Amino acid sequence: MSTDPPSPIPGPPSSTPAGLFIVYTGNGKGKTSAALGIVLRMMGRGMRACMLQFIKKKSLRAAENRFGEAMGVEIVGLGDGFTWVARDDNASNEALAREGWQICKDRINSGEYHVVILDEITYPITFGWLPVEDVLETIRARPRGLHIVITGRDAHPALIEAADLVTEMREIKHPYQRGVPPQKGIDV
Repeated sequence: MSTDPPSPIPGPPSSTPAGLFIVYTGNGKGKTSAALGIVLRMMGRGMRACMLQFIKKKSLRAAENRFGEAMGVEIVGLGDGFTWVARDDNASNEALAREGWQICKDRINSGEYHVVILDEITYPITFGWLPVEDVLETIRARPRGLHIVITGRDAHPALIEAADLVTEMREIKHPYQRGVPPQKGIDV
């Protein structure tokens, strides 16, 4: 691995291509994994990436967190644990989502990254904890050349409309349907 520092976002705005807005959605497996593939490609180009995870706990030490630490990629949990449904403690979850969104806006506007991944942000949007208009306004106003990747089920139609690239992961068959628990290195 090169010891050279990651390159800054290249060039003045006039020479920097517009960044892409990418959405990975659907009920199938692979949304976060696809986003991590972009992180890997960025690293291979000496570019900087940041992944902000809305559902994962701040204290979680999952495989992607250990990978990020080893490779110098900022991967930050912003939530209180995994959920696909709104829970009784919505006020607490909403407050975490809003706090997390402010962190995301700071990272997006920092000028430090080539890509910012908003992992599982679709859930707080779906639950009404984050206004989709605010998310889109921030994405549209991002620094030139910054790529934004959003992951999660049930992406809001306005996100899909605004995106440059949308991929829907569709579940056809999954081992959990047979009672197979999540597998280390594959699911967790």
